[in-house]
Amino acid sequence: MADLRCTIAGIESINPFWLASAPPTDKYYNVVRAFEAGWGGVVWKTLGVDPPVVNVSSRYGVHHDSGRGVIGINNIELISDRPLETNLQEIEACRKEWPDRIIIGSMMAEIDEQAWKELAIKIANSGVHGIELNLGCPHGMCERGMGSAIGQVPEMVEQTTRWVREAVDIPVFTKLTPNITNILWPAEAAKQGGAHAVSLINTVNSIVSVDLDAMAPTPVVGDKGTHGGYCGSAVKPIALNMVAEIARAQETQGLEISAIGGIETWKDAAEFIALGASALQVCTAAMLYGFRIVDDMIDGLSAFMDQKGYRSIEDFRGMAVKNTVDWNELDMNFDTKALIDPETCIECGRCHIACEDTSHQAIEFKIAEDGKRRFTVIDEDCVGCNLCAHVCPVPDCIEMVPVKNDKPYVTWPEHPLNPLKAAQ
Repeated sequence: MADLRCTIAGIESINPFWLASAPPTDKYYNVVRAFEAGWGGVVWKTLGVDPPVVNVSSRYGVHHDSGRGVIGINNIELISDRPLETNLQEIEACRKEWPDRIIIGSMMAEIDEQAWKELAIKIANSGVHGIELNLGCPHGMCERGMGSAIGQVPEMVEQTTRWVREAVDIPVFTKLTPNITNILWPAEAAKQGGAHAVSLINTVNSIVSVDLDAMAPTPVVGDKGTHGGYCGSAVKPIALNMVAEIARAQETQGLEISAIGGIETWKDAAEFIALGASALQVCTAAMLYGFRIVDDMIDGLSAFMDQKGYRSIEDFRGMAVKNTVDWNELDMNFDTKALIDPETCIECGRCHIACEDTSHQAIEFKIAEDGKRRFTVIDEDCVGCNLCAHVCPVPDCIEMVPVKNDKPYVTWPEHPLNPLKAAQ
């Protein structure tokens, strides 16, 4: 059976699945339940300097699909509203009772060297394995000069990271905000400040919906609403891209990654690992389905690794990085055509409608002698965009078949139709 142990920033974990800093890691009770369920570690809900913050009610807005499935959650909850000493005592108790599990202490403070260092030392003295610097919260705390107010300024990212590195002798994770033009800027700053690893992504600034009766953003607090932090499966593509950018950039080589963002299944986990993540953090999936979801993640990842012959996570970690390139490095001569399997086709016509109305009019249909509709791809009109395969409700009914040719691998800078190439 595959070995799911992982190491990040020198911290060894029984598996890569940690709970992210959030309501599921707010107290001893939750954390113990998580460890009993099989989670390898937790990042304790973000701690600040006393007095504790005051949260509002309600706190969550939800983006549903048409079947009321949850695509993403928007939250306006702040950092821990429990006394700092209470949290530290509970962290210490959990560490003693669960010596084989990982606890990372999350923290934030205003831009003040003494505040960062004093809080970091207190958290470190509770016995945590490492400290995560919350520089990403996009609501509530940023209005107070914390969270993303710091994370969006590379100089501040470097400074706070360095302050904590100087104060404690345990691994430091700098948590990055996705609400920035280029994720490499804060990542490079974190590395310059001495971070052992970066955690990303934090939540995406958002308004998920408007209550058309209250005429206010949701969640509605009294009669008003505000922007919040968006998380869940919907942010996974954003997180994958940002993780990949850091993993493949020369400037951030050597910076380990704790990946966060829409991880709900073993496949999600494997994708982040393939793009270079050393460990994973989960929040929304646990909030929607409970702590036992980690069983499916562990079993699924183990089965995948066994099937592929990977004995450890390191065997495939980062394997997709070399194949993640800029658009200009893609092969312009590669060609593919859609092929519809008439045996599995259910005649819904979605492929035809999508192609006819919004693409290249490359799918025709005729009524066969048996009265059934037959959909056929017009190869000379098909550009291989694969929209039809994506809208088809039947798995593998539409296959994208590579066209065999003898053309060499040609990138856009080398292409004869590139004006710059022609000018040469």
